[in-house]
Amino acid sequence: MAPLRILITNHALAERTGSELYVRDLATALLRRGHAPIAFSPRLGEVARDLRSATVPVVDDLAAVAAPLDLIHGQHHLETMSALLHFPGVPAIFVCHGWLPPAEAPPKHPRIRRYVAVDHACRDRLLLENGIPEERLRVLLNFVDLERFKPRAPLPERPRRALVFSNYAAEQTCLAAARAACAKAGIAVDAVGQRSGQVAARPEDLLGRYDLVFAKGRSALEALTVGCAVVLCDEAGAGPLVTVGGLDRLRPLNFGLRALAEPVTPEVLAREIARYDAADAAEVSRRIRSLAGRDLAVEALVDLYKEVIAEQARLGLSDPQAEGSAASAYLLRAQRDFEDRLRIARARRSPLRRAWDRLRGTRAFSGT
Repeated sequence: MAPLRILITNHALAERTGSELYVRDLATALLRRGHAPIAFSPRLGEVARDLRSATVPVVDDLAAVAAPLDLIHGQHHLETMSALLHFPGVPAIFVCHGWLPPAEAPPKHPRIRRYVAVDHACRDRLLLENGIPEERLRVLLNFVDLERFKPRAPLPERPRRALVFSNYAAEQTCLAAARAACAKAGIAVDAVGQRSGQVAARPEDLLGRYDLVFAKGRSALEALTVGCAVVLCDEAGAGPLVTVGGLDRLRPLNFGLRALAEPVTPEVLAREIARYDAADAAEVSRRIRSLAGRDLAVEALVDLYKEVIAEQARLGLSDPQAEGSAASAYLLRAQRDFEDRLRIARARRSPLRRAWDRLRGTRAFSGT
């Protein structure tokens, strides 16, 4: 098959967060394979500049794309539907990256031929909450660029340095508990992420300096790829130290929300730190590198693109009436969702709510 021209949508290409970095890594890999990716988002920033530096076209206006597309790789419902309406006749897939964010809710449209979940929680969101038929679902787990995240030197027998690697790391979320747990074990702690004010543009240059990493999701996967021991932890909760015995269960969860079943306390984190095993961490890293490389994931995505394009060609043009009905239903749903979120935002701005949030922050580790 000839090179594919693929439009990848995302709600933003500004900050270095999960779905934005996914777009960057996917688009640059497609370009290296001879395809023609185009990134679209109404909000551009650092990640958009990264993409353009790699010669990937980036647009915030769909009218700027003057060439025909082969496929829309949709992420986030508003941007996906905008692309579907702007490019009639072009088939699409939709990729869900999260269990909670409203933007990850799947839009329904006749030309979205496949829905992709990056973990089992996202699969359940699509299948069990949004009525996506199982035969149109795929689970394609997250990946890491193995060329960027190279193996570190062997871990020491006992951890000496730890990193809280999260955009949500702050004293009132998980950072204070990690500091307290590590202090008891004689481990120095640093933090990287948006809330800590230390954003790492190149985490691959940083992770190898640390023996133990507190993280979840993509951040945990990157740290495991390098060879760090990883305790799953974020503002949502705490999980286990990732070991060989737990890897088959935790990777399909994307080392994410479903794995964070315990409260973030010094006691919980200290228990997991005590399970540190340098040899086991090395074997975990070896397995991750064999399973989660970017090349394997992109190959699977390209195969899915080809499957969807062939299906669209076989079935012919979509029904304009069905497409119009889908767009109408989407707009009504989007209006309801917007009104619900507006009510929540107004409640959060109330003086009583702000006072309650401040009180919760002061009691984060007081036991009350």
